[in-house]
Amino acid sequence: MQGVAIGAGYFSQFHYEAWNRVVGVRLTALCDTDQEKAEARAREFNIPKVYTDVAEMLDTEQPDFLDIITPPATHLPFVRQAATRGIAVLCQKPLAPTWEEAVAVVETSEAHNIRLMVHENFRFQPWHRQVKQLLDIGTIGTLHAIAIRSRTGDGWQEDAYLNRQPYFRTMPRLLIYETGVHFLDLMRFYAGEVERVTAWLLRRNPAITGEDCAVLVAEMTKGTLISWNADRYAEPLTPDNPRLTFGDFLFEGSTGRITIATNGKIYHKPLGEPEREIDYSYFTDKGFGGDCVFATLTHFIHCLHTGKPFETEGRDYLHTLSALEAVYQSHMVKQPCRTKRVDNKPME
Repeated sequence: MQGVAIGAGYFSQFHYEAWNRVVGVRLTALCDTDQEKAEARAREFNIPKVYTDVAEMLDTEQPDFLDIITPPATHLPFVRQAATRGIAVLCQKPLAPTWEEAVAVVETSEAHNIRLMVHENFRFQPWHRQVKQLLDIGTIGTLHAIAIRSRTGDGWQEDAYLNRQPYFRTMPRLLIYETGVHFLDLMRFYAGEVERVTAWLLRRNPAITGEDCAVLVAEMTKGTLISWNADRYAEPLTPDNPRLTFGDFLFEGSTGRITIATNGKIYHKPLGEPEREIDYSYFTDKGFGGDCVFATLTHFIHCLHTGKPFETEGRDYLHTLSALEAVYQSHMVKQPCRTKRVDNKPME
């Protein structure tokens, strides 16, 4: 299976490194408007060809799939170019700048009958795959609540974000739009759909435009209550790499609790019994977030081969974006807000 990719920015390195390890796949080209950056990435990861024009690359290479690793505002036009040529798409998040444009991305893929998967990689991190298995077999009984705390400490400096993703500084929506969307998707991964959210958003660093601090509570359709307390300005509480898990997680159930520490370790404590560490063999600190990019790409290719639905299929992912919009709405109106269905009707 042959693919091509668009993007030579910071996060593209994790994609290209992982593609080199996916069995049965070969990237034949990459494209970026900055030819020098594109050529540097191609040399680094042994990609044969470089383009600066997307249409030319798609017409010349005629790939099986396109991996889009570019900022959100570019996604709809790139998906359109792939869709009209019948090419499957893997698209980075955030999916689009607005709800309406995200819907257009999905509807474009559906109108041309192409496969579209959103590159939502947090749910593919090894600790989350392991905990989901434990929850599914009833390790802590009925899931009552999840509490998540995130402190990355990369947003307090005057030059915050400049060394990695400088466009963060001018984004009108930052923490929820760029990072929180991962956690909203995790909430769905663990506990069904988000029914209603209550959110408080703040900006700590005066040098940026968007919010960098948030507290939100999500009420899930299955009855689970989930809280996320996040601050990119504040420093982490432990010396561990804060960008490994992007937080610590507490899962409370009817018969005990499970925790994920910031170092990726998992602990289980049944009610009335001592806590013990869960040993899981596929834990790794390789690449980004426990090598979750590799796991995401592998899932994408597996589903293309088998025809199985992607876990983050385009239309299904609109539920995650609906929750994201409800967070911003809740903050604006200062009260709880219900999510909406992908057809824009209120959730029943």
